[in-house]
Parts: sequence; C-alpha cells; structure tokens
Amino acid sequence: MNGDSAEQIVRPENAWWKGAVTYHIYPRSFLDTTNSGVGDLNGIIAKLDYIADLGVDAVWLSPFFTSPMADYGYDVSDYRNVDPIFGNLDDFDRLISGAHERGLKIIIDQVYSHTSEEHPWFNESRQSRDSDKSDWYVWADPKKDGTPPNNWQSVFGGPGWTWDSRRGQYYMHQFLKEQPQLNVQNPVVQEELLSIAKFWLDRGVDGFRLDAINHAMHDPELRDNPPSNRPMDQVTRSFDMQIKMYNQSRPEVVGFLEKLRALLNQYSDRYTVAEVGGDNPIREMQAFTQGNTRLNTAYSFDFLYAPHMTPDVVKGSLNNWSGKPGEGWPAWAFSNHDAPRAVSRWAPQEYRDEAAKMYLMLLLSLRGNAFLYQGEELGLSQGQVPFDRLLDPEAIANWPKTLGRDGARTPMPWQHDADYAGFSGVEPWLPVDADQQARAVDTQVNNGDSMLAFTKRLIWLRKERPAIRAGSITFANAPKNVLCFWRSLDDVHTLCVYNMGAEKIKWRPAGAETCRVLISGSGLSDHQEVPEVLNGYDAYWARQVT
Repeated sequence: MNGDSAEQIVRPENAWWKGAVTYHIYPRSFLDTTNSGVGDLNGIIAKLDYIADLGVDAVWLSPFFTSPMADYGYDVSDYRNVDPIFGNLDDFDRLISGAHERGLKIIIDQVYSHTSEEHPWFNESRQSRDSDKSDWYVWADPKKDGTPPNNWQSVFGGPGWTWDSRRGQYYMHQFLKEQPQLNVQNPVVQEELLSIAKFWLDRGVDGFRLDAINHAMHDPELRDNPPSNRPMDQVTRSFDMQIKMYNQSRPEVVGFLEKLRALLNQYSDRYTVAEVGGDNPIREMQAFTQGNTRLNTAYSFDFLYAPHMTPDVVKGSLNNWSGKPGEGWPAWAFSNHDAPRAVSRWAPQEYRDEAAKMYLMLLLSLRGNAFLYQGEELGLSQGQVPFDRLLDPEAIANWPKTLGRDGARTPMPWQHDADYAGFSGVEPWLPVDADQQARAVDTQVNNGDSMLAFTKRLIWLRKERPAIRAGSITFANAPKNVLCFWRSLDDVHTLCVYNMGAEKIKWRPAGAETCRVLISGSGLSDHQEVPEVLNGYDAYWARQVT
C-alpha cells in the first residue's frame, strides 16, 4: 500500500451522518434536575457542553414520551407529548435549540410496532369490533378450546396473546401484555404514524431511531411459527424456542419504510437508523437500507448480545457489508440500554481498564456509524443491582440467568464524592453503583490520562482520518486472538490492530514498518514505530507514511 501524509488528506463529501458518532442517552438515568430520582430533559440541556466536548456528531434520546412506564417509555400513551417526569414540549424545544447551537444533531426513538395499553387508540379499539379504531391493533378469535389463536410467543416470555373480555378476543403483543401490537398493515395506521413523524420533524429533530421495526408487521393468516430446535441450555425464554417466521421480519415492512423515507426527503439532512433484532438480521438490515428510497442505516444485536468478542465475531459481522453499489451503510453499538455493558460481558475483571480502551478503539474504527452509550466514555462496567431493586421486567423474569438491563441503566456518575454520584439530590430510581461512582466525570475531566480524555482523542482522530470515518476495510492475517485490518480511502491507509485476549503477543503485521502510531491503549507516543509486542487487551491505530 502506498501512503500519504495527514496534511494531504482531502475530506470526502458525505452526508453528515455517514461515519457519524452518536452519543446514546437514556434520559431516566442521565441527570435529575427536579429531585424526582429520575433524569429529565433539563438534565440533558445542562450537560450539552459536556456532550459537545466529546466531539460526537449527534445524540440519540431513548423515549421521553408520555407513558405509564410499564417498559420505561417504550410503551407510549401519547406520541406527541413529553411525559411530565421528563419535562414538557417547551423543554424539548430548548434541548433542540441548545444542541443545534453546539453543532449537535438530535435523534429520537420512534416506537411504531406497539403502544401502551393506556393509549386512547387501544381504549377505543378494545371497546367494540365496529369502532373507527377496531382494526388499529391485532385482534383474533380464540381457538375452539379458548386458547390463543396460534403459538406465537412474546419477547419477554409466555404467549404473545392476551384475552380481552370487552371484545371477546385475544390481542397480540410482541413484548409485554401492556404493549398491544399496532396493526401497521392498516394504511390508516401508517398515515397516523407518518403524521407523528412529521410532528417531531417540524419541531427540529434530525432523525429517528426506529425501535424494533422488524416487529411491526405480522402474517395475516396467523400461521404457527416452526420450532427453532435450539438446545434447552441455550434458551432463557419461550420466545427462543421458535423461528419467528410469521410474527417478525415480514417483507411488507419495507413498503412502510419507503413511505417514511419519502416524508424525510421533504426535510434536509435527516437521518434514519433501524434497530433490527432477531436470529438472522443481516437480510433485513440490508433490505431496510438498500438504495436511496429506504433508511440510511441499520444496526443489529450482533455485538450487543454477543457473549464473547473475538476476531472471528468481528469479521463475521463486517464481512456482511461489502460496500457494493446500492448496499446500505451499517451501524454498530457494543453497549446500550437494552444490553449489559460490553466490558462486563467480554473482559476479565482484572483487564477491564485495558479492555475498555481496546473495545472503544475497535468500535470507532469499524466501517459504519458508531453508537457510544452514556458512560462508555468513562469505562463503566455493568452496574450491580440487587434483586430487590430490579425494575426491568425482563431482568426479573430471567433472574439470575441473565445480567438483565437494569445494570446498564444505573445513574450516570457525575461526582465521585457527592450523594448519589451527583445524579440526583434524592434516592434515584435505580441504585448508584459504587465502582461506577469511583469513575465519575469529575475524576476524569481534567486528567489527560483518563478514559474520558482517551475517548475525546479517539473521536477527534476519527474525524481527522476520513479513511477511518468513511473508508473501506480490509482484514489481514494475524495470530490467534489478534484482529488486524486496514481502513483505506483513496491512497490514505490506517492500520488498526487489536489483541483481544490476555496473553502478550510478539507480532507485527506486514506493512507495519512503513507506519507510525497515531494512538494506542498502552500510551505509545504519536509518531512512534509500530510495536513488536502487544500486551493483553492492547491496541493501536497507525498511519502509513510515505
């Protein structure tokens, strides 16, 4: 490979979102300004300078809409309003304004597959089979023996149907029974969802993250799903025992996404990313993002739920995205509000400091967009939440088989010596984790050797190196537990090397002799030659020089 110097790089002309780094905020756990024990929109506004100083391009907000909070905001009862616990629409408008003043984009969740059972639409739908909204949800008659119409299971375990005595029918729910399934096949429902999207676009949001969008449609014939035949030692939910052929991943979803994209095209520089879960999400991710008439990007749970992180896991995911004409653009997250923090899933306790840096370097060097979850910039591991403090219905149902989601949602630690880590003046909705509080923002913000400083340096380098932000990726041969690839754009090449195990390895890749270090987990100085020895969970980026 022939190299070039950083000074000669010409930044590619791309949409702002291509290669963007997005900071994911879970509002309940970010900062409480009202002493309610729950974070709020004004807490996000108060920390906009902190977020902008990270160097990220955008902020994704988990739901803040009116909700009874059975699933902590993903059960929406009013799509066009802010739940009072988070603030009000004026607060949201100030958040948009403050973010835009700092060059930050705002992405919000849209939950189109289901609502809360307390939504007025559902209340009307359940009253009668003849009302205006009778077919806004998925209803079905029981079998002759009174059992549900088919064998579909919910994500949180148990049947995906609940009997409603008012209508004398079952209603479908892919998640909690408090989250009835919208009938998104209904064109009238689609138009209402597009109207909701327009409401938020008109308020200035820069795009949407579409929650569980591949759950949005179902088989009208209500056929039974076939068994997955997964070994029982790999099963935590009845949901895992089926191939979700008929209640998930329906091809009809694409038509609705094209309508949504047509709406967004009426606004400038808007962005859409789909959450695509499931056993085989790549086909859907690529279908959802193909060409220029659908979504911009999609991310799966390839890494979010991966129990181990290895070179083969990374290559297996990235190699699904070849960059061929018409193919969409991928996005990646290692941690979020739905998954235990990556460093706790993948790294031994004694290597978590080193691993936190290595994993962040990896995330920010993959081809695609990167989603950084609040606290990841501090090197936070999974928070410890005792059973009697668990609130997440999934965590409670699967205790102690899984880590659950509450431990990823514990309050953001702002001050190491303040009550409740400076998150709130009262007992928070989830307990503050002591290990996380020791890594609070105030202990790192003025420390040039901290994880926070390291994160800022990485994000800055990603922006300054278009090959990393938007270039191609080529994997190279490497020893066991080592991942090595080149990021390239035109004649500019960046070498990225990761030791994904604890064992020290003596090895240099081919071509490394022409490279100089940009950054490393172990603190190698800029311009230093590429090292011959990689310590456990160490990594480096290096630029090729002429």
